[in-house]
Amino acid sequence: MRTYIGGHQAVSVNDFIELALGTPAELWLGVEGESEEERAARLDAARDILADNPELPDDVARIAAEVIEAHAPELFNVVPLTRPAGRRRPARKGAAA
Repeated sequence: MRTYIGGHQAVSVNDFIELALGTPAELWLGVEGESEEERAARLDAARDILADNPELPDDVARIAAEVIEAHAPELFNVVPLTRPAGRRRPARKGAAA
């Protein structure tokens, strides 16, 4: 089964990220071993994109929150911690009662 988003085929997780953001994730995160010149050019391009699309950070935060909300258990293997009812933590030594 193939997945298309806006006429573009998404094959990998990175494809979905790029299609959701409209830019490759590497533009924002950088790549290992990039030179100072490459980093400066990447950050300059990122600034231009943000100037043209000031809503992008809010859109990214919304997308990330939706993904976390929908997939938190399998993404993060989260197990809620509970405290037994009726038990209190012992007071620290020297603490006011």
